[in-house]
Amino acid sequence: MEEAREPRGVHNPKVVDLISLDRERGEVVLLMLEQRVWGSAEGQLRQLEEKFNRYLSFVLDGFLVAQFPQYKDLPVCFRLDCAMSPGEEERRLLASMKSFAASHEIRFEVGVIQG
Repeated sequence: MEEAREPRGVHNPKVVDLISLDRERGEVVLLMLEQRVWGSAEGQLRQLEEKFNRYLSFVLDGFLVAQFPQYKDLPVCFRLDCAMSPGEEERRLLASMKSFAASHEIRFEVGVIQG
């Protein structure tokens, strides 16, 4: 019997959507996935903020290294892949997140999924 998996995406803060190693940059990448159009869901930015805070906790409280000891001492990057370019309101929140992440030596980047 297959175990049910939590859905991935910004709407579900309980899940780290994807963890990978960027060998070229030598950093651990924690991906957040937003497949919805910006502004299409009530509370979407609040969900993004909660997801970001959970990722911070996962890294800063030591859970990342506890689960993946091979990533100890590697720099971390949070990456948000979204379905469309962020609008003005989203860009303001993302700039704040980027600044806060940088204060903890975590790189934060945003990519737009070309589908």
